[in-house]
Amino acid sequence: MKIGILGGGNVGGDVGEGWAKYGHEVCFGVRDPEAKDLKERLARMGGKGHAGVTSAASEFGEVIVNALPWPAVKGVLSGLSLQGKVLLDCSNPLLENLAGLEVGTTTSGGEMVAGWAHGAHVVKIFNTTGFGNMVNPTYHGKGATMFYCGDNPGAKRTAVALAGQLGFDPVDAGPLTNARLLEPLALLWIWLAVFGGVGRDFVLQIVKR
Repeated sequence: MKIGILGGGNVGGDVGEGWAKYGHEVCFGVRDPEAKDLKERLARMGGKGHAGVTSAASEFGEVIVNALPWPAVKGVLSGLSLQGKVLLDCSNPLLENLAGLEVGTTTSGGEMVAGWAHGAHVVKIFNTTGFGNMVNPTYHGKGATMFYCGDNPGAKRTAVALAGQLGFDPVDAGPLTNARLLEPLALLWIWLAVFGGVGRDFVLQIVKR
């Protein structure tokens, strides 16, 4: 599969590097394709990693991953042609200093992404845990729960397959409007990790009796 990742930071970089191990080709769309840390990551990807500007990544990928910081999302997505493509949205509409969410209850970042990325099949996923868990999501022998939501069944199947390859246990959280639930859940994880003293090495897990 060809995957275009918008953003080459911690989340986008880690999922891209993970997918390269399964033979997927990955193109990172970034402001500076020549950045030293990005080149070092590409060197670890066995020829499966490339870098260019965001438009190059969007043209390359049959699946697109939005791993941009929230303030950049609207400007980038609005300028791309993503009609008919699967768009995995990892972003959260965080306020500055992690003080809360910019939107919630009546809409969500995921729904706004769908509006900016005209014609894309958006799935909200990879937003409810920290980047360290993208590399190793296994806790006590079990993959971490990864909630996802979206409106297109085929796009959701793609999301499930890619999440499973990284070691997550994907759980369907319903339609894209339920991003209104997943984004506050992400804020809870962030608060516990940054302010609550839990640290970053934990996940929110569904445990069945």
